[in-house]
Amino acid sequence: MAGLLGHRDENLRLIERSFPETDIFVRGTEINVTGQDAEQVGRLFEELVVMLQRGQPLDPANVTRSIDMVRSAERPSEVLTHEVLRSAKGRTVRPKTAGQKRYIDAIRSNVITFGIGPAGTGKSWLAVAMAVQSLQAKDVQRIILTRPAVEAGERLGFLPGDLMAKVDPYLRPLYDALYDMVEPEGAQKLLERQTVEVAPLAFMRGRTLNNSFIILDEAQNTSPEQMKMFLTRIGFGSKVVVTGDVTQVDVQGGRSGLIGLERILTGIDGMAFVHLTQADVVRHKIVADIVAAYEKAGDDDAGARQ
Repeated sequence: MAGLLGHRDENLRLIERSFPETDIFVRGTEINVTGQDAEQVGRLFEELVVMLQRGQPLDPANVTRSIDMVRSAERPSEVLTHEVLRSAKGRTVRPKTAGQKRYIDAIRSNVITFGIGPAGTGKSWLAVAMAVQSLQAKDVQRIILTRPAVEAGERLGFLPGDLMAKVDPYLRPLYDALYDMVEPEGAQKLLERQTVEVAPLAFMRGRTLNNSFIILDEAQNTSPEQMKMFLTRIGFGSKVVVTGDVTQVDVQGGRSGLIGLERILTGIDGMAFVHLTQADVVRHKIVADIVAAYEKAGDDDAGARQ
């Protein structure tokens, strides 16, 4: 009960605030629920108990996500206890929303998966976790991380160093995700042996990528020609994840190779498009609020133009 109700009953208070039309009475090891949302609250407590039984600690963040899932008729015990990978730091990588669980399931089941959604939804981070898991399971022989070298409105100028030093700033988010999954020393060894390759998208031209887990990050900043080039590099035994946010296009002229692609490729076996939303944002709550505000502003602008 202590784990269920939380420190000083903080989980219980959170549930009570989320369902103000429902009364919750706790006596010893019994919980009685009455009121308008009694059925939902009852299911919520059942799910939370299952999560505790499976070793998943309950903090306010997990309880909040569980409340959202139960309201959407989803089962948090199936989502939040699903282990993808145990990182080098001992941290378990798990989906934190139902959308992230669908994304992971799609990656497992398809040759090519497109993860499309706003910042903070874990598109790149989960893709790297799935890549490391596939490498550890020997499903692939190497990991290739790539993204287009497109500036987000800034002018970086003539950076010092060799070619890779110049493009490193663009690839740094992929390095960061990799270091989260394996220790920096281990990551460095994988990079030195070229078991993990990090390269700008332009380096993919003319290659055939076999037995690889390939991640194309920031795909909204590819041109249609680059996207076609990339998708036709895929060889035997490979798996591909393409991530992007169609609301943050920085490619010149706005000709994004990601926008409109689902319409072109619909119906191809072994390919899935997973759309993540503000409900899947797992950064600070303010990030979800910012995403929602921009989406509302976009909808208002569209309405004003009609």
